[in-house]
Amino acid sequence: MSKENIPLRKDVPAKDKWDLSLIYTSDDAWEADLKKLPQLTTALINLKGTLASSTQSLLDAMKAYETLDRTLETVFHYANLLNEADQSDSTSRDKVNRVMMAYTQIKAQLSFFIPELLAIPDEKINAWIEGKEFDDYRIFIKKILHRKPHTLSEKEERILALQSESGQTASNTFSLLSDVDLNFGTVRVDGKDLPLTQSTWSNFMENPDRKIRQEAYEKFYNTFDAHANTLASLYAGSVANDIFNARARRYKSSLDAALYNDKVPESVYRNLVNTVHDNLEPLHRFYALRKKVLKVDELRHYDVYVPLVKSVQTHTTYEEAVEIVHNALAVLGTEYTDTLCNGLLNGWVDRYENKGKHSGAFSSGAYKGYPYILLNYKEDSIRDVYTMAHEGGHSMHSWYSIRNNPYMSYEYTIFEAEVASTFNEELVFEYMLKTAKEKGDKALTTYLLSMRASDILATLHRQTMFAEFELTAHENAEKGIPLTTDSLRGIYRKLLELYFGSEMHFEKTSDLEGLRIPHFYNAFYVYKYATGISASLALAKRVTTGGKQELDDYFTLLKSGGSRYPIESLKAAGVDMEQTAPIQSALDTFKDLVDQLETELG
Repeated sequence: MSKENIPLRKDVPAKDKWDLSLIYTSDDAWEADLKKLPQLTTALINLKGTLASSTQSLLDAMKAYETLDRTLETVFHYANLLNEADQSDSTSRDKVNRVMMAYTQIKAQLSFFIPELLAIPDEKINAWIEGKEFDDYRIFIKKILHRKPHTLSEKEERILALQSESGQTASNTFSLLSDVDLNFGTVRVDGKDLPLTQSTWSNFMENPDRKIRQEAYEKFYNTFDAHANTLASLYAGSVANDIFNARARRYKSSLDAALYNDKVPESVYRNLVNTVHDNLEPLHRFYALRKKVLKVDELRHYDVYVPLVKSVQTHTTYEEAVEIVHNALAVLGTEYTDTLCNGLLNGWVDRYENKGKHSGAFSSGAYKGYPYILLNYKEDSIRDVYTMAHEGGHSMHSWYSIRNNPYMSYEYTIFEAEVASTFNEELVFEYMLKTAKEKGDKALTTYLLSMRASDILATLHRQTMFAEFELTAHENAEKGIPLTTDSLRGIYRKLLELYFGSEMHFEKTSDLEGLRIPHFYNAFYVYKYATGISASLALAKRVTTGGKQELDDYFTLLKSGGSRYPIESLKAAGVDMEQTAPIQSALDTFKDLVDQLETELG
């Protein structure tokens, strides 16, 4: 679809849009719920000081909390989906802003709730919540009790709540600087000067013309270099804010603070880094193979994103992609595949690009409505079939979680979130690879192997490198070592050299990559991509080679929602992330792909 043919939102057929009528049948109904938020907040505030007085008082407070939270979730979910479908629509943006203003106010007004609940003696509250009337709230309360050592007084919590907005200054400023203020110029392609932006950067890096890649790379990083001190200061400020919050809440470190609520041991994080370190040889071989395929004397940083194998010409309609997903996931049973594919065809998905629509793809599930999926599906992209399966994995995880848990404990953690999605990707890859081999399509076979190796590299190796950078930066700051422009660049350059190996020749500006990653402003988040794909690869192998028990175990994970901590949910599914075995297995899978590619490419 050319840019000229991208339709306005109003011109998109209804069958290609998601059906939001299950959330609200009209904007007026949404307005009515938004207007309820102040009175629902007041109803809970009126119970202040009563939580410890009796079992019934605590139960009344929990019911009032649930009603408020469900309403807030629903009004935000609806507004956000409207906005993501057309970000140029000022009415939708206004809806999101109004909900966020209400949320900030509610958060400050309810700063009493958690401290008051935690002030109830442990013996008393643990006895109370064993009653059947607390079935819908028991897990939620127990998870709050887990946070007790790091929850402050009501006044202190109110101060931290009020500080939370200003604590986002570094992140917000970074976004404005990198996405709005910086001008990266243009790159000449086929006689035309095309704009170089954050969103077009990847297109230039995938261009087969090396001179174009080099020009784009140098202009991109030279622009960051001109603002390196500002970028370093912003990231140092974000790290300082992480350390402030960790110390204010009496955590051992900022890493401890990030992992504590999910009960993820620090050893999981460190095992990931160490295991990847022990298995860098196949990664270095992959880059050596890339150098040979590209036929370059020196492999440069701007050579690592161009496809290793030229894309094959394919055409897969949306409906055909749904059929591929259905067939590839058949091992999961008809309830799973029929539910997912019916949803993909009827109301769950916003299928194609329109002007103003959020780029990329996501799944957004809430307790009310469908587990919605945003796509920008293109019929000439094999990758978009994978994206459909990936987001479908998220949505089915939400579908099972919602149907097997009460509202207050239905949400699974981010640690688990990438498992169900990349599990589906692996099954689609195996299905498409098997089909290509059966047809004797060598070009497609090699392309699929190359794409899969690159995807695992991006999710496992690259995210682990990012995670190691975050850890080193935070630990240095906690030791009193200043995070300067030079020190941050020095940390990142050593990691580049370690992970890419001796075949890679870096530019003077290559280490600025560490100062342009937006995920770093959400500390210790990226490691979950690496653990997620490791768990999913192990579970995909376990389910496809196992029997009914292995399949049932996997559905235990999908149905767990927030009823267990993530390590426990994954153990119940059959994979222990406290051990290095899942990480090693994923790295072995990558090694096998590299072996196959070396054979296929001669």
